[in-house]
Amino acid sequence: MWWWDARVTTLFKRNLQPTLTYWSVFFSFGLCIAFLGPTLLDLRCQTQSSLSQITWVFFSQQFCLLVGSCLGGAFKRTLAQSLLALFASSLAISVVFAIIPFCHNVVVLAVVMAMAGLAMGCIDTLSNMQLVKIYQKDSAVFLQALHFFVGFGALLSPLIADPFLSDTNCILTNVTANGSSNLPHIRKSLVPHHPGNLSHYDLPTKGLVVTRVSYAFWIMALINLPVPFAVFLLLYKERLVPCCQSSSPPLLPADELALETRAADKDDSSTSSPKIHPEIGHGDLFGCCQSKNFRGVPCSYFAVHVTGALLLFMTDGIMGEYSGFVYSYAVEEPLSVGHKMAGYLPSIFWGFITMGRLISIPVSYRMKPATMVFINVVGVLITFFLLLIFSYSVVFLFVGTASLGLFLSSTFPSVLAYTEDILQYKGCATTVLVTGAGLGEMVLQLLVGSIIHDQGSYSFLVCGTIFGALAFIFYVFLLFFHRMHPQPQSDMDLSPDKSPPVGEPELYQS
Repeated sequence: MWWWDARVTTLFKRNLQPTLTYWSVFFSFGLCIAFLGPTLLDLRCQTQSSLSQITWVFFSQQFCLLVGSCLGGAFKRTLAQSLLALFASSLAISVVFAIIPFCHNVVVLAVVMAMAGLAMGCIDTLSNMQLVKIYQKDSAVFLQALHFFVGFGALLSPLIADPFLSDTNCILTNVTANGSSNLPHIRKSLVPHHPGNLSHYDLPTKGLVVTRVSYAFWIMALINLPVPFAVFLLLYKERLVPCCQSSSPPLLPADELALETRAADKDDSSTSSPKIHPEIGHGDLFGCCQSKNFRGVPCSYFAVHVTGALLLFMTDGIMGEYSGFVYSYAVEEPLSVGHKMAGYLPSIFWGFITMGRLISIPVSYRMKPATMVFINVVGVLITFFLLLIFSYSVVFLFVGTASLGLFLSSTFPSVLAYTEDILQYKGCATTVLVTGAGLGEMVLQLLVGSIIHDQGSYSFLVCGTIFGALAFIFYVFLLFFHRMHPQPQSDMDLSPDKSPPVGEPELYQS
């Protein structure tokens, strides 16, 4: 590729199979994260539950996703543990898709979605960790590609579900309910555990259930099946399948052997140099908090973790609350956009997020992660200011939605790459940042939903502007703590534009 140098191309070629495997696993993550919203009303009919009851399924998935993100790092101790956890998680997603049509009780459905959330959390943490481990200083471009695949999966699952969604009430009764003709509006207004102003719709809970949404879940289960198979092939290639293990490691090609030799020489030469702080490996969130990991580390070590997590708490929270409430904001006064036209806004938002992640793949190779984060947070803040100024313009709402999607698209992988680079890949940044992002997405949705309910739709943009300003402030603090954080002498000798040595990224083979 014209925008890669030979060193990165060689690293990519030698790690082609694991890289493609982690990307495919993140496609599973995207497929699972986006299907619930469009299908929720049909699942309400399947479980014969009320709107307020079925929205708890959202909360069940998101809460367990957060728990899975916290615990996922516990499987990172060895490559075998990581790949086995990814295999189990990706297979669990296919199993969840397959058994959802048989869940006729809302509590059972919530438990099944909790299992999916745990699997998604493990995938989120482990895939990011493994790519950072493989590529280290070159990880930014591969993290951007990783997060493109989650966007691709999130775009695909609603398209698969759409032909099987009910256009009218899917529970047939002798009495016509006043919500039957408003199902498209209700479907687009539902957000995690916040029915909002939809409680006045009287949707029946008893009667003959008529829905075809089961076919959508079975199709997604089949589409996802190649993913655990790909993880199994990687396990087999690395001779980590329990029944097929071998004592001798696989031979390396000539170019990979040269890289191994250079890396070994570099390790031998670096053993005599003192370390500024002890090496602290990645782990689960609770393992990272053990006191033995904090001996001898500077205060800036903690500050970098906290400010990075708070920055992603805001940016991922903005992503969640904007996609969840932009439709409801558009159909209310003063804009009063038609339901059909307003329904395009979430699709435009996620479409531009996916496009932005695709664009960021080549851009991230030429641009430093810190610069990309600056462009992202400033762009988000300016976009919200303009949305406030032109709050009566329907056209600018669509333009601003697209702009916001572009600026938010590459924030997470850029912040992760930047923070890991500051900490020299010795901290718990991936676990802490993934947890902070998941917590922000869940908490800010609930917070903004409550504020809109009490203060009105205009507070939607005010909240976004405040969150954008806080994200910028946390970015400034992250820059400040980066300056404070001590760097190894070898990094101080490198100029900002100089590439790291060929052998620097950690090699995949163990």
